[in-house]
Amino acid sequence: MQVPPAQVHRLADNIVNQIAAGEVIERPASVVRELLDNALDAGATRIEIVTAGGGKNLIRVSDNGRGMGREDLELCVERHCTSKLTDDLGDINTLGFRGEALPSIGSVARLSITSRQVNSDSGWEIHVDGGRNTPIRPAALNDGTVVEVADLFFATPARLKFLKTDRAEANAITDIVKRAVLGRPDVHFTLSGSDRQSVDYPAVSGDDALLRRCSQVLGAEFTENALEVDAEREGVLLNGYASLPTFNRGNSLHQFIYVNGRSVRDKQLTGAIRGAYMDFLSRFSHPVMALFITIDPALVDVNVHPAKAEVRFRDAGLVRGLIVGALREAISDAGHRASSEGARDMLSSFKPGGVGEQANYAARAASQTADSNRGAIPYPAPHSPHKAQNQNYDWGLSPNRPQADAPEKPGFAEQQQAAFDPISVPSADIRPVEEESSECLALPLGAARAQLHENYIVAQTDNGLVIVDQHAAHERLVYERMKAQIAANGVAGQMLLIPEIVDMAEEDANRLLDHADSFKQLGLTLESFGTGTIAVRETPALLGEVNCQKLLQELVDEIAEWGSASLVAEKIDHVAATMACHGSVRAGRRLLPQEMNQLLRDMESTPNSGQCNHGRPTYIELKLKDIERLFGRS
Repeated sequence: MQVPPAQVHRLADNIVNQIAAGEVIERPASVVRELLDNALDAGATRIEIVTAGGGKNLIRVSDNGRGMGREDLELCVERHCTSKLTDDLGDINTLGFRGEALPSIGSVARLSITSRQVNSDSGWEIHVDGGRNTPIRPAALNDGTVVEVADLFFATPARLKFLKTDRAEANAITDIVKRAVLGRPDVHFTLSGSDRQSVDYPAVSGDDALLRRCSQVLGAEFTENALEVDAEREGVLLNGYASLPTFNRGNSLHQFIYVNGRSVRDKQLTGAIRGAYMDFLSRFSHPVMALFITIDPALVDVNVHPAKAEVRFRDAGLVRGLIVGALREAISDAGHRASSEGARDMLSSFKPGGVGEQANYAARAASQTADSNRGAIPYPAPHSPHKAQNQNYDWGLSPNRPQADAPEKPGFAEQQQAAFDPISVPSADIRPVEEESSECLALPLGAARAQLHENYIVAQTDNGLVIVDQHAAHERLVYERMKAQIAANGVAGQMLLIPEIVDMAEEDANRLLDHADSFKQLGLTLESFGTGTIAVRETPALLGEVNCQKLLQELVDEIAEWGSASLVAEKIDHVAATMACHGSVRAGRRLLPQEMNQLLRDMESTPNSGQCNHGRPTYIELKLKDIERLFGRS
């Protein structure tokens, strides 16, 4: 059967708007984003958002911006009508610019817009019901605009079926609002509704406005563990705050990135952040941050995604290098600083009702009851100083060990360590042999006082105490030394006797060759061997035997997804981290006093020593005021 040719015809405006809505308006959160963009572009200093039913039943956004007159209000619900864009698409200085949002919303929902222009005698109101406009009419309103969206997707029931639960949609709206709030500290935001608790974000000003806004959105814990980022390269500015590696989350939802004030979620930028934290976090941990990129609008394309969530840079390598370099510099400048979360969790475990407190209380009660039944004293009896001396409980010295005033060789020598092996004392008190403790107290990590459970060093500072995980700390120190050596001398390449030839798609081979210079610095030498063929002449010596076919395929996949290839560097870092782990002082080794203090001094002088190679803290610091508070002394 022959099908007659279809006649080309123009689609109805309502159908065109619904097609556009399918791209622009994915869910209620998309509506909120578009309306917030309009409010901010109108110069609003106060914005109120109200939702019901996860935004499916109601979304109302009110602002005190410039407002619209009658003519502007009539045009704003027509497609491609906007006041924000000139004839130059490369000169976009506003959040919105296409003129598609309001007509798209009106085609799939019941839309009401009431607006009053500044210094105008009256306001005006227009309704759009499933794509059908009602005549404009006067309305009472203060300066600004109120946009109300009801029964979202009632005109497209198929889209409505794909929405998630009310709670999930409400959470998505909250995330959109938070991104707008963090991007504009000078604006007062209020979020409320029948499907949520009201949240108020007052406007902040001053030199620390952004940090205070971060505290409102990301919590006070973030500001306590935030690193300031401020860098510039070839006219591209980067500023904001990023968390210490030890302050991380299980997903990237707490990463807020802005390009010229626009909140974006771009794989290139996310990949740059991942590369910057590569030495400190696993692939399953993500730092928290708020970063702002300021760039000439002509050098970035924001018109590449219907929801304007992605951007394309003319020089993506420049922006990536700026992000990676600035974040690594901020982390390095933090030195041995570690997250405050560990101390907070430790303090909470000591408080009544803290982790394990009830179980510990029950265990103590049971133990005392058993001791009483045996006729034992339920509390420890005083130790005789003579008995303690005879049993060598001073700081873990055996009778054959040299005395405290005897010179000791530095380092973690196995011969010195062996003398501790027959001793069963679980802790080592070093105070009687530490003569320079008063000078060390003023240092950031203080003076070593004891070694507990053969793994934790307890140090005293001027205003508190520090507990160090000796293995994790030394592992980071060894790793940093190895990285410095690799950076200074490069990664040695192991030349293959016979180059390995790898066939792949032509576009994949071209991706690899584009990064050949970067791979060369890491000991991986690639050359073109014809169309779609790569010759591998050298592989990194640190990696040992390499499956070139698999390695190159993984590199291609990474470049395609992230726009960069850090897999080789990650593998080399992983080998270095493994070598550092096996080459560092192990848990269970009893250390000399000099060794403990030397470890503390090395941590103070080594960047990134506040976290181990896996992003966990290497030490926890408790302030004296916090300890006194536990005992009710303050």
